Amino acid sequence: MSHKAQQGDTVRVNYTGKSEDGSVFESSVGVMPLKFTIGSGEVVSGFENAVIGMLPGEKKTVVVEPEEGFGLYDEDLVFEVLNEELPEGVAPHIGMDFEMVDEEGYELSAVVIDISEDSVTIDANAPLAGKTVIYDIELIEIVPDRKTHSRVS
Repeated sequence: MSHKAQQGDTVRVNYTGKSEDGSVFESSVGVMPLKFTIGSGEVVSGFENAVIGMLPGEKKTVVVEPEEGFGLYDEDLVFEVLNEELPEGVAPHIGMDFEMVDEEGYELSAVVIDISEDSVTIDANAPLAGKTVIYDIELIEIVPDRKTHSRVS
């Protein structure tokens, strides 16, 4: 008898993530199912919450608002960097991705969104920040917890 997925369960799912316009931004279908533990923060909360209560084999579509998805767009994560502050030999172009470190020492992914004569404008928001996303989810299995199964000897 299968139980419904719940907090603390490790699950394997197939999913397709789409923007509101229907364009796919990520999918595990035909590649490899995603394995994660519900409540661990490995996936956005709206995705986790959608899996809770599902039975293996069940499929659903869920709309995830920015607050439970990739967060709200934060204007404070858009800033200008003077050309002389860029690493030597870097020739920035619009759309260029790179890693940077914030004041607390956390690595941030950023993208160049504008270039002027003496500076570049960088956006360190997640690419889907501020956007509503749609997930098609299929719960493949709830991975058995080895600790709760006893052996008969």
